[in-house]
Amino acid sequence: QVQLVESGGGLVQAGGSLRLSCAVSGSTFSGYGMGWFRQAPGKEREFVAALSRSGGRTAYVDSVKGRFTISRDSAKNTMYLQMNSLKPEDTAVYYCAARSRYSIMSYTATRSDEYDYWGQGTQVTVSS
Repeated sequence: QVQLVESGGGLVQAGGSLRLSCAVSGSTFSGYGMGWFRQAPGKEREFVAALSRSGGRTAYVDSVKGRFTISRDSAKNTMYLQMNSLKPEDTAVYYCAARSRYSIMSYTATRSDEYDYWGQGTQVTVSS
């Protein structure tokens, strides 16, 4: 069974940085499309970033472009979200997700219903 465990969240001042990690176990990591989503209080879960199965394609929501970077280390079975220049509006619970269903290697999934496995979430709080 595939399990995803996020870590790296915390409290940071506006303008600061955090790196979230998502450790994947229970399956071959490199064959999965991966993504990050977030959910702020009282809001719907929203897409943040995605990485294709090949690892060569990325996608981001406009609000984080140029500030966040999604990546993976296949040797460590771990995905990352480097978050720089954080803003108070980035405050949310961040979830990592894995997509096991078939897609072309370059596809980046941006909808939550395209993912099959989810982590438990990690809280990110950005103070002003």
